[in-house]
Amino acid sequence: MLVNNKDRYTEQQKQIALFAKAFGHPARVSILQHLFKIDACVCGDLVDEIGLAQSTISQHLKELRQIGLIKGTVEGTSVCYCIDKENWTKMKAMMAEFLDQDITLSEDCC
Repeated sequence: MLVNNKDRYTEQQKQIALFAKAFGHPARVSILQHLFKIDACVCGDLVDEIGLAQSTISQHLKELRQIGLIKGTVEGTSVCYCIDKENWTKMKAMMAEFLDQDITLSEDCC
């Protein structure tokens, strides 16, 4: 019987990996920092602020939106993006629990 590798991991492990992936590209980190700084944004402002092509910014926004770190509302022909504060808080708690694990190494350990 074949076992899907994804079945080997808990939902929490998969979610942590998705969050880590979100922070794995400096453009996405920059987008998040900018959204925190101004508390809302339209995509065009991000293009001017970050200096990447519209299509590149849109792809990064899509990825951040898919994992729930940002949300967007349509305003005319633009989409206004902001941090999804509820999901951000959940992500921080999950990542803190993961990152706060203490590892005790014995002297014999490599």
